[in-house]
Amino acid sequence: MSHQDSENTSLYAAREPVFPKRVSGKFRNLKWVIMIVTLGIYYLVPFIRWDRGPALPDQAVLIDMANRRFYFFWIEIWPHEFYFVAGLLIMAGLGLFLFTSAAGRVWCGYACPQTVWTDLFIAVERWIEGDRNARLRLHRQKKMDLRKLRLRLTKWTIWFIIAFATGGAWIIYFADAPTLIRDFFTLQAHPIAYTTVGILTATTFFFGGFAREQICIYACPWPRIQAAMLDEDSLTVGYREWRGEPRKHSDAVKAGEPQGDCIDCMACVNVCPVGIDIRDGQQMECITCALCIDACDDIMAKIGKPRGLIDYLALSDEPAERAGKPPRAAWKHVLRPRTLLYTGLWAFVGVALLFALFIRPEIELTVSPVRNPQFVTLSDGSIRNTYDIRLRNKHGDDRPFRISVKGDGALRVDLEGTVYDSVDVPANDQILQRVYVIAPGGSAPAQDERSEFRFWIEDISNGERAHNDTVFFGRGQ
Repeated sequence: MSHQDSENTSLYAAREPVFPKRVSGKFRNLKWVIMIVTLGIYYLVPFIRWDRGPALPDQAVLIDMANRRFYFFWIEIWPHEFYFVAGLLIMAGLGLFLFTSAAGRVWCGYACPQTVWTDLFIAVERWIEGDRNARLRLHRQKKMDLRKLRLRLTKWTIWFIIAFATGGAWIIYFADAPTLIRDFFTLQAHPIAYTTVGILTATTFFFGGFAREQICIYACPWPRIQAAMLDEDSLTVGYREWRGEPRKHSDAVKAGEPQGDCIDCMACVNVCPVGIDIRDGQQMECITCALCIDACDDIMAKIGKPRGLIDYLALSDEPAERAGKPPRAAWKHVLRPRTLLYTGLWAFVGVALLFALFIRPEIELTVSPVRNPQFVTLSDGSIRNTYDIRLRNKHGDDRPFRISVKGDGALRVDLEGTVYDSVDVPANDQILQRVYVIAPGGSAPAQDERSEFRFWIEDISNGERAHNDTVFFGRGQ
């Protein structure tokens, strides 16, 4: 190649916009149902009320950043219980592995937010500009006349409203929904709310309206990871090449060979939201949405051929199908060692989280020894250690907590700020109480270098108890 040719050769292929054709069928209907359910959950859940008592928020699902709490109906997660969130993330990852190993990128094809919002934006575009051919003609029309401008502005306006509602719905998960909406439109909300809505509106508008399949192909890492989750028994959308070839317009048919079932109508390509030809085999870009199955089944029914030319297939069934034998039942592909392992791990984490949720106490304490200085010698020769104890009351009303120690009988407790051995902890709150533990000068704890003992707290109203082990430091003589 000459130097001039190399300068004229571009290594970047410009994007060809994809205009999927309308299709109907069981998989398209399933996608509609999932879209309605997921969008309904996202937009409406913050408005569900849940009575937790007079001192707590009544929003069913709330991420209360100001008070560092997460509320999910009757469940309340405190900051030190973040392991519940980590466990849910682990379950989500294992669930993704499970579904991918069983049926390919079904998450991407049906429930991924990028897919759901892109489907919604395409539905709006089709409603305003028409089906695939009409949108192609409008795209290829270079002149921006009044009709094209009107259609574009109408489409973009509705896209913007959807994107704005998406950003607005996100922020009301972090504050009381009706209050924040009122403050937002009266310009009294925090600047972070406006910034967040602005960013999410812009990204939703761009990702769902313009980037579309480019996000799935280039920005999302999952297409490059999914290969490790698949094997020859995974069910993925594929083309029965041994039944469809040679195609109607192929050279082989022109040369006199019998034609396969594929009539080369391009219906599978025209409905694909990422613009690929499934007949070319498994491709990284395929999101397993199965719309090509609906399109092909419709054509097969019209020409009197059996459905399933494009279908959910497993590579392990190919030899048997080529020989004219039926494929194995789908459940045999789903229930295999890999998927059973993922299911077992997923269930184990879920059961562990439920167990931890139901056994967690309603009162808790954490102890932080104050080691500067390590101990103080009092005028009567006694040794005093200082501790900061954080007391948590998860009940819906104020509770009195008695603080005591168990260990050497010589140890006694003094609470800073009170002459009593108990303190009141507000409902659903925590306090930091400074506690002094004192050992008489001649006692074993005062003379030993270190002695283990246990702090106990007791809810005086019902006798519920909790404890924490720590160490008392003496003179070491």
